Amino acid sequence: MNPEITSVAAAFLGLTAMALPVKADSVDARCDIYPKGEDRASASLACSFSQNQGNVYIDRKDGVSYQLTPEGDQPGNYVDSSGSAVYRQSGLGKDGLIFRMPDESVYVYWDASSLAPTRGYDNPTAPYTTAEYDATTLLPCSITDPSHDQNCPAGIRRGDAGSASIRVTSPDGVERVLNFADGNVTTPDGGDLTWGKQGDSWYIGIDEREFYVVPEAAVNGG
Repeated sequence: MNPEITSVAAAFLGLTAMALPVKADSVDARCDIYPKGEDRASASLACSFSQNQGNVYIDRKDGVSYQLTPEGDQPGNYVDSSGSAVYRQSGLGKDGLIFRMPDESVYVYWDASSLAPTRGYDNPTAPYTTAEYDATTLLPCSITDPSHDQNCPAGIRRGDAGSASIRVTSPDGVERVLNFADGNVTTPDGGDLTWGKQGDSWYIGIDEREFYVVPEAAVNGG
């Protein structure tokens, strides 16, 4: 882990007995999002973490923010902006913290370097590899408008005929999960999902901001 990241994180959270200088109001981090009851992250994206007078602020790159206020005398107990209970856990050790929200868990990792993998000619679809997925590919994609003028790496796990779960990383580093079954497209990530099929491809939009094209061959193989 980057020593500078470790120092800043420790200063925020009092993880060491020595008082460490804080050079910034927030630290860049990686947030993995686990829907309630799930053991697989639905998204892994850049975020920032800050703490001020006990209040915790987490700002995700996709625009979602959390403001947590300490509750009671027990350390690690908070309420969010709607008054719901949130619990902080230290199950990640010095690597980060876990926040148990009402509908999801947010794993905050101080080292965000894994969000910017180096793609070489040996694996243009990194971080997805055929060691973990049935297939990998580059999907046409774009941000802001449906120009589909970029390529996004994706990993594909196939199920029964016509069904697959595809993990794709958007141009701004947000990982999405797209599930295909019975001619329908869904996502566990939330947001406003729209889709339509033209010829042999699905055209998918999320929040009218992210746009993907998924060929039928990616879902069915062949």
